[in-house]
Amino acid sequence: MDAGLLSYLVFFLTLSGVYMILSLGLNIQWGYNGQINIGIAGFFAIGAYTSAILTTAPTDIHLGGFGMPFFVGALGAVLAAGILAFLIGLITLELRGDYLAIASIGIAEIVRLTLKNEGWLTNGVRGVPAIPKPFADVFPGWEDEVFLAVVAVFVVLSYLAVNRLFHSPWARTVRAIRANEPAVQAVGKNILNYRLQAFVLGSMFMGLAGSLYAAFVAFISPSAFDPMFATFFIWVMLITGGSGNNKGAIVGALLIWGIWSGTEMLTTSFLPDDWTTRASALRIFLIGLLLEVVLLLRPQGLFPEQPPKVR
Repeated sequence: MDAGLLSYLVFFLTLSGVYMILSLGLNIQWGYNGQINIGIAGFFAIGAYTSAILTTAPTDIHLGGFGMPFFVGALGAVLAAGILAFLIGLITLELRGDYLAIASIGIAEIVRLTLKNEGWLTNGVRGVPAIPKPFADVFPGWEDEVFLAVVAVFVVLSYLAVNRLFHSPWARTVRAIRANEPAVQAVGKNILNYRLQAFVLGSMFMGLAGSLYAAFVAFISPSAFDPMFATFFIWVMLITGGSGNNKGAIVGALLIWGIWSGTEMLTTSFLPDDWTTRASALRIFLIGLLLEVVLLLRPQGLFPEQPPKVR
């Protein structure tokens, strides 16, 4: 295989894996429990920065540089995203529908501005450089390919965990809350507690995706967590694949990222330079148009939600 094509394939599959984990996290919140989280970018960013601070070499340009192994950074990212989600959930999860969506947008913006302006913590707009990849010293020259394998393992483990969760009594309860909250409350279930658990679990997966993203790109800044790519795209992926279906979350992420990456290759290869920026806006329009088509013609997505197995 051509070296350039192999490099691109590794890049594409690695980022696809990151988006798959983000989509699975959103599926817990929206697909299982009906929570409208428009603040995905905030938890994604928290995970990325936590992992970067823990794993980078000692430095004076931002907090930490503790030089810890990647897996410690990933665990820290998951915990940081979970703690943030818990604190936010205590305040916001009594809100419903549009109000929760508005609150989550505001929270994501607070996170972004904090990362942007607190230079002692994150190096501000200059970002965090030199984020190491795991096993880079063990397999020199094959860092990206080895990291793709690491991402693939995390995707498989995440899918298995979320899929097992889907068939659990806990997931049946949170889906029942989504369908008929007063009925669940009438049988004595603590609605807020279950909603908080779903919100925290989904956000922890988003934090994990952030740690993988940071290690892959080796440099992060606040601009890397633009809501277009770190929130809107995730929603399109899940809705296209099928809300409430974990297989749909995986396939939707691969499909939408494939469309975005493929159209980028076409525009950069065949269009003049002065048309490239305009083509980017058109590609965003096409993704939005695809979402509208899916909502009109197949609102259940490519893989509709299936009833859980009775255990």
